[in-house]
Amino acid sequence: MSSEGPDLVCEVDNVQGIVDALTAVRWKRQQDAVVELSEHGVVLIVEESSCLQAKVYLQRELFIKYEYGGAQGRPRFGVSLGLLVNCLNTFSVPAGGRSSSTIEIRYPGPDMQLLLKSVDSLDACIYAEIRTRIPETISWDYNFEPAGTTPLSFTVKSAALKEAIDDLEWPGSSVQIILQPDPPSVTFKGEGHGDLQIDFMYYVNTDLLIAFSCDRQVSYRYKYKFLQATTSNIPSSVIRDNRGSKLTIGRGGMLKVQHLVSVARPSIPHPHVDSAGYQQPSRIAYIEFFVKPEEDESTIND
Repeated sequence: MSSEGPDLVCEVDNVQGIVDALTAVRWKRQQDAVVELSEHGVVLIVEESSCLQAKVYLQRELFIKYEYGGAQGRPRFGVSLGLLVNCLNTFSVPAGGRSSSTIEIRYPGPDMQLLLKSVDSLDACIYAEIRTRIPETISWDYNFEPAGTTPLSFTVKSAALKEAIDDLEWPGSSVQIILQPDPPSVTFKGEGHGDLQIDFMYYVNTDLLIAFSCDRQVSYRYKYKFLQATTSNIPSSVIRDNRGSKLTIGRGGMLKVQHLVSVARPSIPHPHVDSAGYQQPSRIAYIEFFVKPEEDESTIND
């Protein structure tokens, strides 16, 4: 470690919230992640097959202390996502009648480790070192661009979205997502071993389909396993808080799925939550998935 000090020293008082956010992008047991540090916060990135990418944004406002070393560029390191989540879980287990303690996160250690330790426990101090690596490849920039002047997007209750995608596992193979302005609706259509179609009608049930923007019909297919990864580990807190997830189709059919995860301390009452399930930004972790569409010449896009 250089004599100039660490790149980052921060403290977080809701470890479970961080665990929830990271678990949301853990779609398989063995996953490597790239962590990027900046004065604005921490970003964790995971990818698969150049077809699926997920990002967890932990803005500096989530931390009760955030001291960035001002390193040139943005320090990046690779880490096992499973190991990081399991290690953080150790700190979030209730002990002595208390829920998760405040922990300090420091990078880098003497051998480029990620260092974690509890800082407010009266009885004992938990300390952990996680080995990091130099990222093998630079994470591919998905370069998400709007599909036109009118956004092609909709916001649906996270619980309903997860249930719909879970149901589409039966047909398997690929899932077609269709947006049409008249009548304003979203259709998920699975084809494979059988056919299954799930419709969200905007004006019929605004409790489920909260927001909708579309000026022309579009239709793209996505591989089911990649689509499933966007909702398979939505934290129970998101379902419990009745939050919404936003889906946007960009240029070329790139699908962006956004979730919001609360990192507020459980003992603190939730601030105002509006009808779309969005909280004030200071204690929210932002989750984004990017899914490439399947190459399919029959896809209809006027």
